[in-house]
Amino acid sequence: MESSFLFIISLMIAIGKSSNNAKVKLAILLLAAGEGSRLGGFPKALLKKDGQTLLNSFCLSMQSLAPIEIVIVTGFHAQVIESELTSIDTSQLPLRIMRNPHPEAGQAASVRLGLESLKSDYDALIVALSDQPNVGVLEIEALLEQFMHRDTHQEIVLPMVHGQRGNPVVFSRKVVDLILAIPRMACRPYMDQYPEIVKIMNTDKQGYVLDADTESDIQALGLTK
Repeated sequence: MESSFLFIISLMIAIGKSSNNAKVKLAILLLAAGEGSRLGGFPKALLKKDGQTLLNSFCLSMQSLAPIEIVIVTGFHAQVIESELTSIDTSQLPLRIMRNPHPEAGQAASVRLGLESLKSDYDALIVALSDQPNVGVLEIEALLEQFMHRDTHQEIVLPMVHGQRGNPVVFSRKVVDLILAIPRMACRPYMDQYPEIVKIMNTDKQGYVLDADTESDIQALGLTK
């Protein structure tokens, strides 16, 4: 009798957790404005793995997360990246493109533009890079699980692999509003300024810290141009 009672309680808790996860309204900001200077000016979002561009793979994999908004920030290679997006079936995704007119200002400027472009009533925002081939649904779900179980004062979830900061990063709507309230502020400097609101997700998954910056990275990650 007691074991049956405990089973029912455990089941109710599990259902409650599942229900809470389902209620998280997710927005995604994908950064694809970089020059790819160390790759000879090649757009990193268009690197291919198993014959599919990283941009294509990311967009299609996000469908299962049912985001209410996706903003992709383009810049140096805006035309070719936006052209690639037209070849992807994004009919199931609430996707918008924001073109950074001054990508030479750096990643922080693209992040700021992306934050300012968000229009949905989201609960959590994923800020992701376009050149991480080993980040997919499972990696983002792990971050969201940490977000759901964060302490009340924590507003950001940051993956950490053996002391190395990773990506993507999860931000609450509350902290995004706080960032936007400060002129020219972006995510990274805000995190550095307020480390007490950051929940560290320590993990062994190398995908969070592996990106394609150089030709040797391309080879190591099994990518092609």
